[in-house]
Amino acid sequence: MANINLLPWRDEYRARRKQEYLTILTGVIVIAAALAYLWVSSVQADIDAQNQRNKMLNDEIAILQSKVSEIKELKKRRSELLERMRVIQELQGLRPVIVRAFDEFVRMVPDGIYIISMKRNGNTISMEGVTESNNRVSTFMRNLESSAWFQDPNLNSVTTKPNLGEQASEFSMTVKAAIPKKDESEGGK
Repeated sequence: MANINLLPWRDEYRARRKQEYLTILTGVIVIAAALAYLWVSSVQADIDAQNQRNKMLNDEIAILQSKVSEIKELKKRRSELLERMRVIQELQGLRPVIVRAFDEFVRMVPDGIYIISMKRNGNTISMEGVTESNNRVSTFMRNLESSAWFQDPNLNSVTTKPNLGEQASEFSMTVKAAIPKKDESEGGK
């Protein structure tokens, strides 16, 4: 048999196979690196896009929060203005009341009674006066009781004063001021 030396061919074959293996390995590494780069780039692009959306949403939220705080401030100012308007309207509505109350009071005082002093504390009016007789004080109290502008007359004291007249007396009383309803005050005209 002939002596054939296959060693160089095997070495050449191994070198070729090794070269193919390294080429394929390099190709796989390059492709894997490219895919990894594309995947990382894609994920980073998604993260950047989401961060942009989040920033836009945060900016819009900040704008809306400033508008909400502005609306709250406007509502607060509106309620303050409405309260002021209500107080002003109430004061305007009560302006003629004191005049009408004094007019009604003058009509309630019978002849022979003289009011010396009047003081108002809240709705309670305290007064002191002089009367020619006790019957006139009773008439005065009945008149106040029947008035829509006054209620609950209360006689505190009656003291005789002979130096002012034969049957003269000093008296002190309290009465509560009331604001009549519209129909009562107009019916009394």
